[in-house]
Amino acid sequence: MTPPTPRRGQGLVRPYVVTEGRAYPTRNTFDLVTLVIAQHDRPLAGLSPEKRRLMELCLGGPLSVAEIAGHLVLPVSVTKVLLGDLVDSGHLITRAPIPSAELPEAQILQEVLDGLRARL
Repeated sequence: MTPPTPRRGQGLVRPYVVTEGRAYPTRNTFDLVTLVIAQHDRPLAGLSPEKRRLMELCLGGPLSVAEIAGHLVLPVSVTKVLLGDLVDSGHLITRAPIPSAELPEAQILQEVLDGLRARL
């Protein structure tokens, strides 16, 4: 699926209008790889066109913040403001990426792989 091309005349005012004048999201918990999941039981009526499009994207399955920004052809900062609003209203839930401290070490993974190979 190719992303939509930016509209002619889309200038610097548009992000300001899309976010209703806000520069920061209501929560600072969105990383570029945070997964966003739509709640299927929430109504889309009354949402702005950008929020409705964001919801339609996420109804297809989980997407990262970076993917959503790319599909919407909006700056990540603007996308984060929209995401914050939709999480606050219960339309979306998010799942943070696994912190690097919790990832297994390469040595442990190699030992598991060696053990599996020895059994086969």
